[in-house]
Amino acid sequence: MVVAPSISPAAQLSPTPSPSSRPTVTPEPETGGPQNDAAVALAQLASLPVVSGHSDAQYDRDRFGQRWLDVDRNGCDTRNDTLGRDLLDPVFKPGTNDCKVLSGLLIDPYDGQRVDFVSGWDTSVLVQIDHVVALAWSWRHGAEYWTDEERAAFANDPQNLVAASEATNQSKSDSGPSEWLPAVPELRCTYVENFVDVLHTYDLGIGAADRDAAQAVLQGC
Repeated sequence: MVVAPSISPAAQLSPTPSPSSRPTVTPEPETGGPQNDAAVALAQLASLPVVSGHSDAQYDRDRFGQRWLDVDRNGCDTRNDTLGRDLLDPVFKPGTNDCKVLSGLLIDPYDGQRVDFVSGWDTSVLVQIDHVVALAWSWRHGAEYWTDEERAAFANDPQNLVAASEATNQSKSDSGPSEWLPAVPELRCTYVENFVDVLHTYDLGIGAADRDAAQAVLQGC
């Protein structure tokens, strides 16, 4: 079951934070993206096969299908479904059955920063949809052997998606936990828990360095 991301709307932000200020993040059950538990994640991590993380076949984004399909057939593409789930106070375009998101407030799940989302050709990019387990990373750890249909389902699975700022999404790129972790230490547990949960759900492998990094985080949660 998909539940909400790991940054609470009540993340104790100051009333008028400056653009460069960082809010105090209080880890607690919240709204938006997937959620797991450290003990469960440690058990899941121990069950994952350790693989090299190398693929002889070149990664191709197109092998994961058209971007932002309507996989649940609710009349709304995956990007807007995720924005509507993860943004605070989303405003929807009239006549779209609460599908097309025009604006809202993002509390970034990786650094706790506030980002105002306004739909537009030069503004939408400020809030992006991050794959918790990046598509290129998944390709190198087992997804190259999936069918195209399985890859398309993975690319649009809400369990593996969170709205994030352009800055953190680009910084994270296709890294695993050994190369990238959220800037705010309090947010690392949820990220790693969710990362491992996705691997477990999809029977993906994990490299030794990423396994060790994930285990170190989870043991401190």
